[in-house]
Amino acid sequence: MITLKGAEVSAKIKEQVQELLHDCKGHVPKLAIVRVGENPDDLSYERGALKKMEAFGLLAESYAFPADISDEDFKEAFQKINEDISVDGILLLRPLPNQICEKDIEKMIDPLKDLDGISPDNIARVFAGDDTGFAPCTAEAVVEVLKANDISLTGKRVTIVGRSMVVGKPLSMLLLKENATVTICHTKTINIKDTCKQAEILIAAAGQAKMIDASYVGQDAIVIDVGINVDENGKLCGDVDFSSLEGTASMATPVPGGIGAVTTAVLAKHLVQAAIRSRL
Repeated sequence: MITLKGAEVSAKIKEQVQELLHDCKGHVPKLAIVRVGENPDDLSYERGALKKMEAFGLLAESYAFPADISDEDFKEAFQKINEDISVDGILLLRPLPNQICEKDIEKMIDPLKDLDGISPDNIARVFAGDDTGFAPCTAEAVVEVLKANDISLTGKRVTIVGRSMVVGKPLSMLLLKENATVTICHTKTINIKDTCKQAEILIAAAGQAKMIDASYVGQDAIVIDVGINVDENGKLCGDVDFSSLEGTASMATPVPGGIGAVTTAVLAKHLVQAAIRSRL
């Protein structure tokens, strides 16, 4: 089984970013990372994003707020970030605490600064196949990994386990645009293992640690693991039981070191694209 590592794909995206930076005419794009509370997953993603921006020669600043901040206070603070002309792009770490209306924030965010595709405007563009809208970074990272490894999507049977607006649904649109035949599985899917086994490319985005093992995977299928979880030993793991795939899957992404590394690289590319669109 071939391990599809994210570092190599990230390096290719870095080259694209360096070329795009020429169009910024000396301006260094700046990312605002907005976090509410101290969720370990958010903190991990924030650290990775900050490290990636620095490695790509970009600026990034974290805006952290207490977990108990009121809806009104957060909206006021978020609007200031939204209107800050020094900020080219915004990454909002979600989910937000219950007292904050997340839907309102999605409507508030400037679509030109919305790097992770959460605004209604960007979501509509993604579902319409319009490249001017930013897709969620994780969904786009999956497509980047497949393309970088010369895996053709045209006519391929692709099954996604998970139907969230963060990955499953937007990813299905990106894959359809590449002429794949897409199936989405979820908690109500009957005979989910049989459905997954028919896939030539199986994408796990269920948010459940090691849910997918070899019994879900058809012979020589390609397995892409989008999940980020912590196992019973406190170690980072994906939605796929990676060690069980040997002898069944032909290729698979690991966790850590797979899609996550590419997600932050896509975020960096979106940041530079946003800067070019708003400043030219």
